[in-house]
Amino acid sequence: METDPGFIAAVEEARQGQAEGGVPIGACLVSKDGKILGRGHNMRFQKGSATLHGEISALENSGRLPASAYEGATMYTTLSPCDMCTGACILYKVKRVVVGENKTFLGGEQYLQSRGIEVVVLQNEECIKLMTDFIREKPGLWSVLHLIRCSLWVDANVSFYG
Repeated sequence: METDPGFIAAVEEARQGQAEGGVPIGACLVSKDGKILGRGHNMRFQKGSATLHGEISALENSGRLPASAYEGATMYTTLSPCDMCTGACILYKVKRVVVGENKTFLGGEQYLQSRGIEVVVLQNEECIKLMTDFIREKPGLWSVLHLIRCSLWVDANVSFYG
């Protein structure tokens, strides 16, 4: 899977995010017949956006497609998806999410699986390095993002499980 065009595109997007001074998270949405529908990277800092995560950027860059185009698609992402991106994958009926790594952040993988979405975690060395370098070089930015993600996770899981 690390040689799949969708995963390669996601890693290229993560590198682009890093080169722009942002969070190095990339994503690529691939149709069930293997066509790249859209790709993107986290642009929260570049555009001052609260929602332009890698997966959301990939969906946005897919353009307005019929619902059937998303059904059965695979979302490749370099980092485990947060709750917002997890929800987007569920909403668009993505069939599989391929995660580059989940060591630096564990997102909504269990929730995706509970909704019947296949999750494949690669623990790709480059994805791990991109994020560990970012966390080391910009700890203030990551701690803010991580606190937001943790509070969203707690809120979602308290309401979901409790």
